Amino acid sequence: MVRLKKTLLPLLIITAASAVYALGFVWCYAPNGIAFGGITGVGQIVNYLIPACPVGVTVIVLNIPLFILGWKFIGGGLLVSSLYAMFISSIFIDILTPLREWEPMDPLLACIFGGLLMGLSLGLVFQQGATTGGTDLLARLLKLKLAWLPMGKLLMGIDLAVILAVAAAFRTLYAALYGLVALYISTIVMDGVLYGMDTAKVAYIISDKNKEISDAIVNDLDRGVTILRGQGAYTGSDKNVLMCAFKQREIAAIKAAVKDIDPVAFVIVCDAHEVLGEGFRDYKKDGL
Repeated sequence: MVRLKKTLLPLLIITAASAVYALGFVWCYAPNGIAFGGITGVGQIVNYLIPACPVGVTVIVLNIPLFILGWKFIGGGLLVSSLYAMFISSIFIDILTPLREWEPMDPLLACIFGGLLMGLSLGLVFQQGATTGGTDLLARLLKLKLAWLPMGKLLMGIDLAVILAVAAAFRTLYAALYGLVALYISTIVMDGVLYGMDTAKVAYIISDKNKEISDAIVNDLDRGVTILRGQGAYTGSDKNVLMCAFKQREIAAIKAAVKDIDPVAFVIVCDAHEVLGEGFRDYKKDGL
């Protein structure tokens, strides 16, 4: 049952995310002529020039050589889930397109909600170790070499060229401008899904009651504390500085514990991202 759950849950998430991806495209992008990046954007161009070629089928055909390259450099695991995500998202596009008359909306609203839907769906797909193929797969390959660069920024650079090509095909500058707005929003949302949920805090605590404070944090709040050696610049006296990493939701409890013991304690709380170790995330070699 555990193995079955680990297999089915990612597939269900990928399926739901692919449906959201398709909805964003057919509802916000296609009827408003907003330039779309990636292979789907190329599919837009082909469909515009040759209406008999559905966007979804075109995307599947164009992805074949990319998946062959991906199989060589990434391996079968990611490619299988990516093949499924690419296939099901393309099918959803072709199912939803004739389902109803998708009327144009205010272009700015289309950019905002289209970007939100795309960023959310792609972030969820990437979280499951898959891609929707095309430039998403290319960005995943580049991530192996450019591990320091967020996925959203990688995709934004790649998709920019496609967006300009779509605008040229539609012969309107507005398609590109709106496409850039939507791309920026989707980038922010995607990085928020991939990295924002992992936001943590780090507290630096300077107090004359370090022992009592560290005991309270370790024993009562079940968080680790590291003692750093410091020195006061004005007095020249040695100081111990407590450093503690904790989750966002624990910030009130941490501050309350410190101030209950020492009301005059000096506390600095900083944002921290991708905290790896016990109580936080595990390191994954090929992680995003």
